[in-house]
Amino acid sequence: MTLVKICGLTRPEDVDAVNGLRPDMVGFVFYGPSWRCVSKETAETLASSLDRSITKVGVFVDEDPLLIADIVDSGIIDAVQLHGVEDSAYIHGLRGLTDAPLVKSFIVRDERDVSSANACDADMVLMDAGMGSGRLFDWSLLDRMDRDYILSGGLSPDNISEALERLHPFGVDVSSGVETDGRKDQAKMSRFIRSVRGSEV
Repeated sequence: MTLVKICGLTRPEDVDAVNGLRPDMVGFVFYGPSWRCVSKETAETLASSLDRSITKVGVFVDEDPLLIADIVDSGIIDAVQLHGVEDSAYIHGLRGLTDAPLVKSFIVRDERDVSSANACDADMVLMDAGMGSGRLFDWSLLDRMDRDYILSGGLSPDNISEALERLHPFGVDVSSGVETDGRKDQAKMSRFIRSVRGSEV
C-alpha cells in the first residue's frame, strides 16, 4: 500500500478534513520563511485534535537538533523530515537525541542527487522538486533509485495516478497540489487520496 502524506496543515479545518479522509501521515512545517510555518504551540493544538492513527511529521530546515528533539519529546510529532543540507554527521547527532524516524529530503536535479539519496543513512528519503514549490521534476531520474522513497514535488489529483503507475513509490507527499488560494481544499485532498487508494484496489 502506498503511504499518503498531506503536508502543511495550518488550521483546525485542515485537521478536521484529514481526520475524515485518513491519510497515513500529515506534516507540520517548522520553518520560518515558509508561509505554511506553524509555531510549536499551534502545532501542539492541531496535533492534539488529530486522529491517533495518523502519523505526525515535523518538517525542518537546518534546525537546531535540540529544538527538534524537544518537539518530538513533547509528543507533538512522531517523525522528523529534514529539508536542508543536513549531512550524515547531523543525522547521526540527531539520532543521539531522539528515536523518531528520520526522513531526508532531496531536491532532484540530476543523477548526483539520486546517488546522494541512495547513500543517505536516514530511515527514509523523500525525492522532491523543491520545498513546497509545486513543480514536477524529471521522474526518469528515479529509475536509478535502489531504495524505497517518498515521491513529492508537483503532485496533484490530476497526475497522481500516472505517478503511481510509472514509479510505484513507497509513499507520496502532497501540499500545494491539494490547495486552493493557499489553503488546504478538502475536495482536492479527497480526490488525491481516493486516486491513490483506488489504484491499489
